Amino acid sequence: MTRDHANWPARLPFYYGWMIIGIAFATMAVGVTARTAFSLLLPPLISEFGWDRGQVAGAFSFGFLVSALVSPIAGRLMDLRGPRLVILTGVCLMSGGLFLAPLLHEPWQLYATLGMLVGCGTNLTGYTVQSLYVPNWFVRRRGMALGLAFSGVGVGAVLLLPWLQTLIDQQGWRAACRAMGLLALLVLGPLNLLVWRRPADVGLQPDGLRLTPQAGGRGGAIIVDAAWAASTWTLRSALRTARFWWIAGGFCAALFAWYAVQVHQTKYLVEVGFSPLVAAWALGLVSLAGIPGQIGLGALSDRIGREAVWAIACLGFAICYAALIALEHSPSLPLLYFMVFAQGFLGYALTSVMGPIVLEIFEGPHYGSIMGTITIAAICGGALGPWLAGAIHDETGSYRLAFLIAIGLCVVSAVAIWIAAPRKVRMVPGRRR
Repeated sequence: MTRDHANWPARLPFYYGWMIIGIAFATMAVGVTARTAFSLLLPPLISEFGWDRGQVAGAFSFGFLVSALVSPIAGRLMDLRGPRLVILTGVCLMSGGLFLAPLLHEPWQLYATLGMLVGCGTNLTGYTVQSLYVPNWFVRRRGMALGLAFSGVGVGAVLLLPWLQTLIDQQGWRAACRAMGLLALLVLGPLNLLVWRRPADVGLQPDGLRLTPQAGGRGGAIIVDAAWAASTWTLRSALRTARFWWIAGGFCAALFAWYAVQVHQTKYLVEVGFSPLVAAWALGLVSLAGIPGQIGLGALSDRIGREAVWAIACLGFAICYAALIALEHSPSLPLLYFMVFAQGFLGYALTSVMGPIVLEIFEGPHYGSIMGTITIAAICGGALGPWLAGAIHDETGSYRLAFLIAIGLCVVSAVAIWIAAPRKVRMVPGRRR
């Protein structure tokens, strides 16, 4: 292969960055839906095997915990080798877990397949890894770019979740697992052979501009704390800062709220009076509502700051839980749609600003390692939420206490990110004075 042929992407225009968004969009659509589908598998697994709800939901939490251990390694590999190796490894793990799941008969097999393999695979293809390289391609519209990429989750959910529910109803949950595994392998594998870590790898610059260290480039982020921004942050030095721990705590609390409702929502809605198909559609519509929310609120974060949009997203999840409590007493469709809107349009905007919050505080050659380590806290929150909600239900016969805890953690998360204050290191372009 000649040098010119090997560097063929360098001849593409600046819009190559938007092709990166397209690949991330498709990867999120398939990869995250593979994990979200656990909510659809929960009822048939409980029905077939007679296991406790907390035990089955614990497989989802176990997968999260194991993937937390993988996150720092993934971040380090991203720093050294880029996204291609990491994402393709994730595709193989995810597909393997889905293909092996139909063979399970014991709880440990559930934990190993739909828990560990699918959980780790989704982590290596989903929000964390995409947040490690997509933001490198944009400065002025970083929030909007991530919002567009992550909106693939909504499209994937609204297209794939009803299809999977139909497969479960007609052919069983095993057929649904096989179909999803095949889709992940055939779609995500080839697509992610085309990804690159940063524009410089193909002879380009973020936003098509040449950036200056002092101002972040024309139209770029404005450096407020020059001494902080000039530091070469390593994982060790970042761990010594209060900002690192405020971010970790804020992410942990927010993902508790996110995944507690995502895993238990379908079963809860069926129990309060909705049909399984309506409950499945509701899960898909949450992600569909997240499409304009992630794009619009992500773009808004480029103008008003990351903390404000994070607080709006936390408010969305708090409203969602309040609506779920109300649905127990009044299971009406208008209230269900209100819950869906709050959770999806507002709550899912978290994903648009998670990467920028960390990047704008700890930007540098070790960003992958730092973000990967912070992800441990986030994933632990996401793991604890479904397990604790299930355990509380098993103990009390109700989700109400779990929902109230989640509302409290939404407040904690919003406060933590305001204290971390990325605006005091790098101000977003829209705040230029």
